[in-house]
Amino acid sequence: MTLGTKLAWDDTVLPFQLDRSDIRGRVARLDGVLGGILKQHDYPPQVEALVAEMALLTALIGPTIKLRWKLSLQVQSKGPVRMIATDYFAPASDGEPARIRAYASFDRDRLTDGAPIDQVGEGYFAILIDQGEGMQPYQGITPLTGDSLAACAGTYFAQSEQLPTRFQLSFGRSTEQGGSEHWRAGGIMLQHMPKASPFAKDGGSGEGGLLEAGDIVDGEEGDNWNRANFHLDTVEEMELIGPSLPPTDLLVRLFHEDQPRVFDPQPVRFGCTCSEDRVRQSLSIYSAKDIEKMTTDEGRVTADCQFCGAHYDLDPATVGFEAADEQDR
Repeated sequence: MTLGTKLAWDDTVLPFQLDRSDIRGRVARLDGVLGGILKQHDYPPQVEALVAEMALLTALIGPTIKLRWKLSLQVQSKGPVRMIATDYFAPASDGEPARIRAYASFDRDRLTDGAPIDQVGEGYFAILIDQGEGMQPYQGITPLTGDSLAACAGTYFAQSEQLPTRFQLSFGRSTEQGGSEHWRAGGIMLQHMPKASPFAKDGGSGEGGLLEAGDIVDGEEGDNWNRANFHLDTVEEMELIGPSLPPTDLLVRLFHEDQPRVFDPQPVRFGCTCSEDRVRQSLSIYSAKDIEKMTTDEGRVTADCQFCGAHYDLDPATVGFEAADEQDR
């Protein structure tokens, strides 16, 4: 695909609500964020696509959490792509951008020529929320199912949260006029607001008896949900990622019957929290004898960040819980 210049809505998440339907949602467009994530690694195209999809899901789901919280998405798989991990760091204060990072672990020799989702085998999809020091992290897990990571995320919300949720995503390599090829993504998330008594008591109609949206909403709510999804199905790829239609106009085009109301947009950026201090802290549980086993032939302790590619090179005498003793000798 060929696009024009960078857009004002790039790397932004726009929350909205459909007032007549008790449905909320978000529109996201990612450009520089994906560049920041993917340029750190030499991923094959199938893996790049999965990481891009996961990053877009993270941008859409992430604003659920409060300021200073952290949300993580994880896919663990027995397939060629063993793991995909993403983090969404909420802004430290209002008006600041959120930060996203992501990486994948895979067996290059096992990758096939099939679709990106074919590289993911049996496993699970998880969402983790870290509320900060002194708080117990929350974790929810569901089996991997469906024909995309977006479908897995929808199943997660139906099964673990009993919230009907739908994602419509588009992502791929684009070329700006006069520029170089790069990744770009856009998507919409719809989610029914929680009901007073949301818990379905029987098994669901999805794969393996998992819950789906239709198992949770019925009657007028079900009609509203089905109508919103019908209109969402009409969205075109270039409406999600192209330069001609702002997200606000897209929402009116899709959901004008349900009176869409938008809220303040949330900017997102690529960002990593790794640092030398964090590396030292992670090594502080090891004795000098343990540190010696980690020391390279050159007499150093090294560590690489899987998210951003930062390399740390440390003196072994300065790390571990016996570091002070080592320095005094």
